[in-house]
Amino acid sequence: MAMAGSLLHLTAGVVRSPFKRPSPEAGFPATRLTRAGLRIDLARLAAYERVCGFATGSGGGVDGGGVGGSGVDDLPVTYPHVLGFPLAMRLMSHRAFPLPLLGLVHTSIEIIRYAPLPATGEYELAVHVEGLGPHRRGTEATVVTGMRAGGGVVWESRSTYLARHRTTGRTATEPAREGPALPVVAEWRLGGDVGRRYGAVSGDRNPIHLYPLTARLFGFPRAIAHGMWTVARCVAAHGMSGYDRVRAEFRAPVLLPGTVAYGTDGDGRFELRGAEGRLHLTGEVS
Repeated sequence: MAMAGSLLHLTAGVVRSPFKRPSPEAGFPATRLTRAGLRIDLARLAAYERVCGFATGSGGGVDGGGVGGSGVDDLPVTYPHVLGFPLAMRLMSHRAFPLPLLGLVHTSIEIIRYAPLPATGEYELAVHVEGLGPHRRGTEATVVTGMRAGGGVVWESRSTYLARHRTTGRTATEPAREGPALPVVAEWRLGGDVGRRYGAVSGDRNPIHLYPLTARLFGFPRAIAHGMWTVARCVAAHGMSGYDRVRAEFRAPVLLPGTVAYGTDGDGRFELRGAEGRLHLTGEVS
């Protein structure tokens, strides 16, 4: 599906957003959207790798090994999320999806790679909504994306997306308490165009990521970085091969422009912190 298709679905979602009534008890579409015969656009892949900090053509970390990859021709483990995004956008912009697309915030993701992901392979994608649940700030939806090749599942992710609204006081899972900061190994100065650059390679042009004016319409003082860009940037910086699972929680928005500190324990855990140690992202590879 071309990026133009994603833009059309985003527009439809924008138009329908004011009429949505988010609630954990709301109905949601049981449809499973699929796309077969998918081939990787290598130029677009290279653009993604550059924006996220992967070595172009490595399919993985900056050492060329690749997180979740078995060789230099494998896809970065985060890239199938981009491939599945048009289907997810189509599903979440549908009139039967109860959460408003505008202002929807990605709150967590878990990725599992079951097999090598050659960039020259042919794949089938499938996306469905697994369910809705209460959140202390509104309602979350869990969206599952799967990728198959040769008759078997080779990659899968579970993402949660939050629609912020007034809650009725029901108990929702509280965020995990922060632990001590991990050792800082890099500091990144992020330009104000990061959201626009990632949006161009991912197709995710949610207004909260693009410009200060469009972000302010949804309560953010400036544009914020895409959660999946922050995860991919950390995975690229981790620079170690052999990992098949990535988990990440988006704890606070990364405002653009801005400066963040990337920390890691040298094993599997990583995080991003901002000014005065504010925690933006926690993650783990295994």
